[in-house]
Amino acid sequence: MSKTIVYGVDVQFGDCDPAGIVFFPNYSRWMDAASHHYFVACGLPPWRAMPELPGCVGAPLLEIHTRFHTAVTYGERIEIHTSVEEWRGKVFIQTHRVMRGDTLICEGRETRALCVKDDSGKLKAVVVPEFIRATCA
Repeated sequence: MSKTIVYGVDVQFGDCDPAGIVFFPNYSRWMDAASHHYFVACGLPPWRAMPELPGCVGAPLLEIHTRFHTAVTYGERIEIHTSVEEWRGKVFIQTHRVMRGDTLICEGRETRALCVKDDSGKLKAVVVPEFIRATCA
């Protein structure tokens, strides 16, 4: 099981639709930011600065599933609780639980691939190294 890291978001007026509730694509944006924050908070350098993995560009999103439970409006603070549910060779499954206090707002599940640029400049997925898995455990 991996660590759970919390990423905070202060919801702004511009994050909301005319009805005053958060416009749904913003959750994807925040979960993406929480995904990147997760690895740095676990103690890893940013993907592009990882000396053990030359040419690393990060972990692009392959698939996402989001389930909404209730709404949020501007002026509220939410927290995104992020962890890695499963490591699968070149890909991993990351989960996000968006909370307002004890209230579950939405749940997100992402499949991501760890990618590097090869000598020709083409992206290719690589097996997630053990040191990354261990740092997140």
